[in-house]
Amino acid sequence: MSLVPPTPQLPLHLPPSGSLIPADAPFSAQQESWLAGFIAGIAAAGRRKDAAGDAPAATVDVLFGTQTGTAELLADEVVAGARARGLGGRATALDAVTPEQLAEMTHVLVVTSTYGEGEMPDNAGLFWEALQSDTAPRLESLRFAVLGLGDRGYDDFCQAAKLIDTRLEQLGAGRVHDRVDCDVDYEEPAAGWTTGVLERLVAETGASGTATGAKAAAEQAPARTRSPWNKRTPYPSRLTENRLLSAPGSAKEIRHYEFDLGDSGITYEAGDALAVVPLNDTALVGALLAHLGAADDEETAQLLRTEREIRTPSKELIADLVERAPTSELASVVAHGDRSDLDSWLWGRDVLDLLKDAGPAAPGLAELLPLLRPLQARQYSIASSPLAHPGSVHLTVASVRYGGRYEGVASTYLADRVAEDAAVGVYLQPNASFGVPADDDAPMVMIGPGTGIAPFRGFLHERAARGAAGRNWLFFGDQHRETDFVYEDELTELRQRGVLTELDLAFSRDQAEKVYVQTRMRERSRELYAWLEDGAHLYVCGDASRMAKDVEAALLGVIAEQRGRGDDDAAEYLADLRRAKRYVRDVY
Repeated sequence: MSLVPPTPQLPLHLPPSGSLIPADAPFSAQQESWLAGFIAGIAAAGRRKDAAGDAPAATVDVLFGTQTGTAELLADEVVAGARARGLGGRATALDAVTPEQLAEMTHVLVVTSTYGEGEMPDNAGLFWEALQSDTAPRLESLRFAVLGLGDRGYDDFCQAAKLIDTRLEQLGAGRVHDRVDCDVDYEEPAAGWTTGVLERLVAETGASGTATGAKAAAEQAPARTRSPWNKRTPYPSRLTENRLLSAPGSAKEIRHYEFDLGDSGITYEAGDALAVVPLNDTALVGALLAHLGAADDEETAQLLRTEREIRTPSKELIADLVERAPTSELASVVAHGDRSDLDSWLWGRDVLDLLKDAGPAAPGLAELLPLLRPLQARQYSIASSPLAHPGSVHLTVASVRYGGRYEGVASTYLADRVAEDAAVGVYLQPNASFGVPADDDAPMVMIGPGTGIAPFRGFLHERAARGAAGRNWLFFGDQHRETDFVYEDELTELRQRGVLTELDLAFSRDQAEKVYVQTRMRERSRELYAWLEDGAHLYVCGDASRMAKDVEAALLGVIAEQRGRGDDDAAEYLADLRRAKRYVRDVY
């Protein structure tokens, strides 16, 4: 029997190039075309079978909302864990996902921090705005779980995660795993959530539980190599420089610090942050123990100096003291129910002050210790470039002093209590969303008054070291030029070298009418918009409570004025900059 069907039944197809059929085979053109297609079909089926063997049972979309980069790092680790279990995985910023795209997904894990007073982090605001709208699609085909990162010291603890979790359920999505809200020590609960979620997804989807195929090894490798140095095992870095930047007569005390990275293996990028592990002031520890009648307790003194927060009272301590001493001044303020009043009253008061306010009803040492929060590292934007300052990392820090004995924990620890060349515990906090443009030709606009200049000093040194041709524009300001123009010599030199193309200064109290960076932005509205139209990346660093909001309002005003299409158009223009990661903020 012939393997070739009758020629009249065959459509005419040219044989593929590189055909395995010999040129002198005794077949007509039509028969050769059919046979070539038959062989190609067998090969394609084999390829599909091989691909199916390596294909993941399901793709897990890990969506992250982050302000400082921690949620993104966790998202990458979740993706690595998914791939190691035979699942597909990809990490995406929340703002890069539309509701329509979300509706096409089958398994979504959300990892998000909370910013400010219960707000979405910068790269999640657009997502949340669309998700809560009346036009958001139904999500009955979606399975999801949410991990929140936050700080229990704030009233709106993990609020962003709670809102997204609730809204996804309202839209019909099915919960794979209960939401977990992590406090500042997030590592263990986050790891437990990740394991629990992925094991359930493996069971639901029929995944193998282990990665298979030629790409298994690569898929199991984490997206980033994490440093061995962290909050539990900080690197003992030598503080090699502690230099006062602000001049005599300034209302502020701003200092420049340099740390030797030695043999730590720590590598960083301009825009990352450095966490400093502080020690409490020995004098305050002694005063607290003396008040508690435990002045000779050296073991507890060491605990309070290294492991407990004794400057800022915890919510748990406040609640306990109100219950114990209902007629105290603190209880009276709390009874009013006004958070701003409570914040004002607490300003300049520490744990010892509150114990004194409670009088004889205050807890003793054994009862107090569980009510004190763990002493946390403080994160500061790095003010250097690894290309310009290899083996070293620089910080620009304002020493926090409120008068009396109340002062910032880490800032005064560095300023007053660390001797030259003494060791300070540090570790890196990467921030993948806040860095110099990859394109060396892209323009860059930086808005950073006060210590907000820190990362932009690093940005400028980075661009100079890279020989980047892109234009750079800095808006900087503070109270007085004579006393508060930090890094003036460096900025002047960078301006003369052509690295700093434009420098706009705003010293608010050097004239009768206060002038701020947003004032300068409005004055140069036309040029600023032209830079944006030329592809500029715009960065903001500094105070979140007022400056960052005022700067954004000014930016929207600039865009609306120059485009002449109204406020809604300006808001969408700025949203597009966010989506393109050309408008990013490092605010605190």
